[in-house]
Amino acid sequence: MTPRNEYTGPTLLSYGFRPFFLLALGFASITILIWMAVYQGDLSLSGPFQSVDWHIHEMLFGYTSAVITGFLFTAIPNWTGRMPVRGWPLGALSLLWIAGRLAVAGLIPVSFIATMVIDCGYLVAILAIVLREIIAGKNWRNLVVIGPIGLFLIANVLFYIEVLQNGESDYGRRLGFAVVIFLITLIGGRIIPSFTRNWLVKNNPGPLPVPMNRFDKICIMSAAIVLVLWVAIPDTLISQGTLIVAAILQAARLSRWRGARVRASMLLLMLHIAYAFIPLGLLLLGLGLTVSGLHVFGIGAIGGMTLAVIIRATLGHTGRDLATTWDLSAAFLLLLLAAAIRSVLVEFTADPLTALWAGAILWTVAFATVLIRVGPWFCGQNPTRRRPN
Repeated sequence: MTPRNEYTGPTLLSYGFRPFFLLALGFASITILIWMAVYQGDLSLSGPFQSVDWHIHEMLFGYTSAVITGFLFTAIPNWTGRMPVRGWPLGALSLLWIAGRLAVAGLIPVSFIATMVIDCGYLVAILAIVLREIIAGKNWRNLVVIGPIGLFLIANVLFYIEVLQNGESDYGRRLGFAVVIFLITLIGGRIIPSFTRNWLVKNNPGPLPVPMNRFDKICIMSAAIVLVLWVAIPDTLISQGTLIVAAILQAARLSRWRGARVRASMLLLMLHIAYAFIPLGLLLLGLGLTVSGLHVFGIGAIGGMTLAVIIRATLGHTGRDLATTWDLSAAFLLLLLAAAIRSVLVEFTADPLTALWAGAILWTVAFATVLIRVGPWFCGQNPTRRRPN
């Protein structure tokens, strides 16, 4: 007789990170090239959004939502001690995410409202499952993640409402960015110093990251307040001034995590570098360089942090050593170059289209490289039975 908690279904549906990281990597590997074809007029999408809104929406509520789901559905069992969501419920959620991407692109012939229901329904399901698991596990400490996920859902709904009323999004896109950046300050502020401390104790004895204290709480609260101001009143002196202050605070916070001492671990260095794009993005927004700031957020902070988390979580939860291979390290470096080209070169070059294509190709190669390396691991059994660190 099979034990009650033993899983016997497809490996791909055995843990949240497997289908959703696979979907995220695959989507990221094709969507920017699709966007460039749309941007040049070589391809048209019949979905509910104009081209720019489709691009922004799908990177926030498509790609990023898949990574968030994979992360949470893998972390929550560790938080609560409960069995992970797996099997047909995980498969159904994956299909709902895919349906959202197809509907938004106009590849499923449904109405605007139906597209909104399908796409936002995915986040409703994720919110309900996360809330159920945390309450059932009485893991009240991590109940704080419900707030950002709920706001992310509201941002998506607002995105649709604005497009329906005004033809394009405004507050919805900023709120989407703000929620994801806040999540990185919240969750990244836990995992980066923790992983760094563990590695330094074993490999490089000496000064350790400063433990979470009042300064970190000030940084988190100030980031929340500043991002709310940016969403509500983006082009005002008070918003821009507080963005610059928040950038200084976040840079100071990052410096306390001893990133310079983990140069020998590319896996850790990725996390530190990705987080550094948050103060840089805040600074650029504060200086009024909105387009550059948003792409620093989108490619550097969100793209870099999610790629680093995908690599680390996949290595750990498939029983592999927590060390990058040369191709995974190269992929991250290509992503950094894509961020530099899109946020700086495109804005100041005489040939922006060539620079756009260069950034798009670098992004695509980065994610495709990771997909080729780790993609088969999502569908295969773990090589060992050791517990992930």
